[in-house]
Amino acid sequence: MAIGVKLPAVLRPFAGGAERVEVDGATVGEVVAALDPVLRRRLTDEQGAVRRHVNIYLGNDNIRDLDGLGTPLTDGDELMILPSVAGG
Repeated sequence: MAIGVKLPAVLRPFAGGAERVEVDGATVGEVVAALDPVLRRRLTDEQGAVRRHVNIYLGNDNIRDLDGLGTPLTDGDELMILPSVAGG
């Protein structure tokens, strides 16, 4: 099933400059696994968990508040990736 993944400007160079990519997957974890390895390394750690500074949203919900990488998806869903921003 086709899932859209919206990327922030800081991650677009790792996706060939694309603002949005489309991959197949039935769960968030499958979608992340289907991303280009260069991009995937920016999102997940060595164990495959989403990095602490990366937030992935399904609609208005952070996947951490759902079932994490096990969150089920339906055809046409769209994920939005937002890295945390810190500063002073």
